Amino acid sequence: MTEAGAVDVEAASGGRFDADPDAVFARWDELREWAEDRPDGDGVPYADEQLGAPVLCPAQIFGIGLNYRDHAAESGVGVPATPAVFTKFASCLTGPYDTVRLPSAGVDWEVELVVVIGRRADDVAEENAWSHVAGLTVGQDLSERALQLAGPVPQFSLGKSYPGFGPLGPSIVTPDELPDPDDLELSCSVNEEVLQKGRTRDMVFSVPELVARLSAVCPLLPGDLIFTGTPPGVGMARIPPRFLSPGTTLVSRIEGVGQLRNPLVAR
Repeated sequence: MTEAGAVDVEAASGGRFDADPDAVFARWDELREWAEDRPDGDGVPYADEQLGAPVLCPAQIFGIGLNYRDHAAESGVGVPATPAVFTKFASCLTGPYDTVRLPSAGVDWEVELVVVIGRRADDVAEENAWSHVAGLTVGQDLSERALQLAGPVPQFSLGKSYPGFGPLGPSIVTPDELPDPDDLELSCSVNEEVLQKGRTRDMVFSVPELVARLSAVCPLLPGDLIFTGTPPGVGMARIPPRFLSPGTTLVSRIEGVGQLRNPLVAR
C-alpha cells in the first residue's frame, strides 16, 4: 500500500511476484528491493472492508504468554525466566475489520504486537535478530478462558484458536519505518472504553530476544508469526471478571503500525 492506495504487486511486477501474500515472504529482500525502485503515486483506492489478514497461512504461529511484568502480576504468577510459549493454529487468523463470532460468554481480549518473519532464522544471535524480521503488525490473541484453563493440563492452543481468534493487520510495517520499533504504544478498547494500554519497551523478552530464543530451538521460517504477549488489563484478571459481548466492537491499536476494528457477534 502507498499513500495513493494499494498496488497490485503481481500486475505491477509483470508476474515476477505472486498475488498470494504468503508467497512473497520467501523473497522478501527481493520484493523490498523491487518496491524501493518503483515510483510512488500509482496506487489505486481501496476500502477497509477489502483488506484481509496480511498473512494467511503461516507455517508456524508462536504465542508468548506473560511477557509483560504487570500482566504476569495481574495473572497471579511470577515473571517467567524463559519465554512461556504456546501456539495458535492458522485457521484462527482473520482480517483487520472482519466480524468475530464469540463461541461463549467467556472470551477475553489480548492486544499484541505481532512479528512477521522475513528471512529464515536458525539459531540467530540477538544482535542480528531484527534483520530476520519482515515487519510488524497488530494482532489480537482472543482467548476462550474456560477451554484454555480446563484441566488437568491447560489447553492454551485450543482455547486461543477458535475461528476468528487471530485478527491481524491491517498491514505489515517494516522496522525501518518506525522511530523505535522496540518502544511502541499498544492499546485496545470496546465501544470507545480503553481496556488495555502499554508500551512494548515493557516486554520481559524483547522482539530480538524472542527471535533468538525461539530460533535456538526450531528454525523460524519466512511468513511465521510471533504474537509477542499482551500488556495488563485483560478481562479474566478483573474483579469481577469481564469478557467480550456480542453487539460491541473491539478496537486494537499499535502506534505507527495500525488499527484493527472487529465487530463482535454471537456464534
